[in-house]
Amino acid sequence: MRDFKPADLHWNDQGQPISARFDDVYFSTTDGLAESRYVFLQHNRLAERFAALQPGDLFSVGETGFGSGLNFLCTWQCFEQHAPQGARLHFFSAERYPLTREDLRRALALWPELAEFAAALLAQYQALHQGYQTLHLAAGRISLTLLMGDALPLLRGLSGTMDAWFLDGFAPAKNPGLWQADVMQAIAKASRPGSTLATFACTSAVRKALEAAGFAMHKAEGFGLKREMLYGHFVEAPPPPKKSKPTPWFAAPPTPKAGHALVLGAGLSGCATANALARRGWQVDLLEQHAEIAQEASGNRQGIMYLKLSAHLTPLTHFVLSGYGYSRRLLEALPRGQDAVWDNCGVIQLASAEKEPERQAELAAAFPDLMTLVDAQAASKVAGVSMDEGGLLFPEAGWANPAALSQHLIDHPNITLHTGFKAEQINNVDEIWHVSAADGRQMRSPVLVLANAVQAKSFAETAHLPHKAIRGQVTHIPPTAYSQQLKTVLCGSGYTAPVWRGLHNVGASFVFKFADLAPTAEEHVSNLAILHSLSSTLAESFAEPDVDQLEARVGVRCTSPDYLPLVGPVAVADEFCQRFAKLRQDAFARFKDPCPWHLGLYVNTGHGSRGLISAPFCGELLAAQICGEPLPASQALLGACHPNRFLHRDLVKRKR
Repeated sequence: MRDFKPADLHWNDQGQPISARFDDVYFSTTDGLAESRYVFLQHNRLAERFAALQPGDLFSVGETGFGSGLNFLCTWQCFEQHAPQGARLHFFSAERYPLTREDLRRALALWPELAEFAAALLAQYQALHQGYQTLHLAAGRISLTLLMGDALPLLRGLSGTMDAWFLDGFAPAKNPGLWQADVMQAIAKASRPGSTLATFACTSAVRKALEAAGFAMHKAEGFGLKREMLYGHFVEAPPPPKKSKPTPWFAAPPTPKAGHALVLGAGLSGCATANALARRGWQVDLLEQHAEIAQEASGNRQGIMYLKLSAHLTPLTHFVLSGYGYSRRLLEALPRGQDAVWDNCGVIQLASAEKEPERQAELAAAFPDLMTLVDAQAASKVAGVSMDEGGLLFPEAGWANPAALSQHLIDHPNITLHTGFKAEQINNVDEIWHVSAADGRQMRSPVLVLANAVQAKSFAETAHLPHKAIRGQVTHIPPTAYSQQLKTVLCGSGYTAPVWRGLHNVGASFVFKFADLAPTAEEHVSNLAILHSLSSTLAESFAEPDVDQLEARVGVRCTSPDYLPLVGPVAVADEFCQRFAKLRQDAFARFKDPCPWHLGLYVNTGHGSRGLISAPFCGELLAAQICGEPLPASQALLGACHPNRFLHRDLVKRKR
């Protein structure tokens, strides 16, 4: 979707924003806050419904047209005033032309009583690119997922149902695309009987479209100069299309009600999963085989925010955009700067391959909000060292220390870390998972998440998952006077980053067959060649190193055949193949029987070399699945990352 760009505003004499594109107001010129409270809060009965929640309950709101965020902030304020402690709010809002951060700041300054909420929103309002972008506020009590782009496909992709809807795009006459019947059908699909809806609009076309989608609608007196408005509730869903194809292998298993989970592996994916469950009020026991966390692939000194994208918005691109934004906002809670634990110093991806310049030009045109093309001269100025060629500049990307981020994630009172816990066996007895350690310790819970990378293959339940192990060596090089001028991350066939705590990190090697994790001179040599390919001048500033004296760190990446992670519930592989055997003859076969699950068993693995931007987002995605919540990702993306995708593909291709 190319038409994704910041809102074009002008400001009236009262200092209120007006959309130049739609020639319409963002909120009532009489009193926007009062209008939001009257139309959306009052006619969805939010105050009384919030008060009726129980600790642990989640209330979900869907909105068309985030705009200035006024509806979100007054909903958040109402939630704080009426909902009990322990209840949570998740607000989903579609926006095709988002306000810039400064325009948002200026617009929200009109409402001093919301200043505290506005400040929290503005602190997280960044790295908002196409697709689903989730922000956490109020220590996780409030979540905001912005559906950035064309509302119709994003709303169609919603997985889960909303308790209430706000229809608040620009007026139907000004922005008819947001009020079309297909949008109302998508809203109905993400509703359940009793879901409420309110809108300032009261045209006959809007009312008829909502009623055709299954809503019972009523008229009420409008706000201010508006004569009437609409409100109502969802009654029933229309019958599904005859051509719909149920996919039980991606359907969610029964939702556990335990409130307690075991997470195996305290790398970045395990820590992120533990954090996401802990924010939901779960008690989490985090089991780590080493004496400290982040000792495997998450133990590298500097993780790079590397964004491998396609101009065609593939599932991988959607995943990378959501994950990058999620991690980028998460890092804001940590000390930033060259001497701290992360730095948004920028990343330059070099155009090294023959057709790379053409591909990079397509990417820059597709994502002007995320990257820009730079030639060698401009790249040299940004990088602080002489560059042989240009490439793509990601000005807000950079590097982070994965161990520091992992530690930040598990600093939560609901998480208990158990180190030295080397799991040797898992088994399920009476719907309780038992994890036995080599030293005789045993932990148990109805929910077990395997976040232990390639080691998940050692268990019979997950041995069928196609985890691939790739050895990677990072070479540590003391800086020179010239190399200390490097100001940004350089990426090509490998990477190097600005000096951090006395060393440059250069790498990493890709070795598919290996016997151990001892550093090798051969991989030092290949890493030095990477450095030379990134900047010959930078490489030549180092004296010819003695590779036998260089320091290094070696880890094992865990990836999958399609380079997307494995995130979700685990099926019983043999029963899956028996139950869905008809797929061998008919790839479009329909099934009534549910997927055979290992109930309570989940995985969060396969992050490869992109763990910094994939693991935190996947932790949130998995926790939402476990808890049966609306997901912060589309159904298509859920399927693209689902562990069952390989069993399904193997049956279709007759490999099983």
